Amino acid sequence: MMQADNHTSPVLASVLMVSAMAIIGVIDNVVILLADTIGLWQFHLSRAVLMLPLIVGLSLLGLGSLRPQRIGPVILRSVLITLAMLFYFASLALMPIAQALAGLFTSPIFVLLISAFALNQRIGPWRVLAVLIGFAGILCVLQPNPYEFDARSLLPVAGGLFYALSAIITRTHCSQESTVALLAAMITILGLAGALGLVVVSVFPFAVPDGPEGFVTRGWVWQMQSALPWIAIQAIGSTVAVFMLIKAYQVGEPSYVAVFEYAVMIFGPLFAWVAFGQEIGVMQISGIVLIASAGVLLGWRSRRATAQQGVA
Repeated sequence: MMQADNHTSPVLASVLMVSAMAIIGVIDNVVILLADTIGLWQFHLSRAVLMLPLIVGLSLLGLGSLRPQRIGPVILRSVLITLAMLFYFASLALMPIAQALAGLFTSPIFVLLISAFALNQRIGPWRVLAVLIGFAGILCVLQPNPYEFDARSLLPVAGGLFYALSAIITRTHCSQESTVALLAAMITILGLAGALGLVVVSVFPFAVPDGPEGFVTRGWVWQMQSALPWIAIQAIGSTVAVFMLIKAYQVGEPSYVAVFEYAVMIFGPLFAWVAFGQEIGVMQISGIVLIASAGVLLGWRSRRATAQQGVA
């Protein structure tokens, strides 16, 4: 994320982030409507074509350069976040959005584990506790049954892993990059992944079940008039939400702002329940609360550590 400027406004930052998460929580439900008619790869290619001009517009408004300073790390970050989004959006078509979001938001836990075991960073007992709380939340949401294991339940968790890897690359190698450049690179790679996926499913045709079950294996669908307005809503909504997210990190302290990202775990399932009748049980609600609590605890410890370093 972009570094915050000298003027900080916690209230404005929280309002911007919660608003961004409200938009994302609504528009991600659009995938439920798209999964019946088009495929994952067509969705990402079409959305990228619509989003890129909007991102260029952000650059023309002076919100950042489109040119990356270090192309290698930017491409690596884009590939990792592309994999995260592919897993996440595939899971949206196959399970309730509450379950998909819970899997994706395991990313702070993965960040901590990777930092500890791969980067040899020291973690204290509070952060260990946060990992255990988050893991308990994952079990509550996914409710794995060893006798009826469904690998699809791991799709959003895989998304959370790749999202965590992209976050680490962003922090360690892309901190000086323009957010607009990072966004443009990400959407470009997502679009290319969509095009590549369409080629693969065309050359090696898979069985395509009807409805959402065929979302991942479905090729190009020419009769997409009914899907196009929803893709446009997703593209415009994503651009607006990301703009708000960027601004939130510009005017607020990052570890404080990040906590409000968990608001999407309220807005997404709430809209899915109102619009589509998706219900979640007490165990899943408890799991969402546990995962969000783990994220808040990690954010709190990050703020404490930053404050102590500042005093030192």
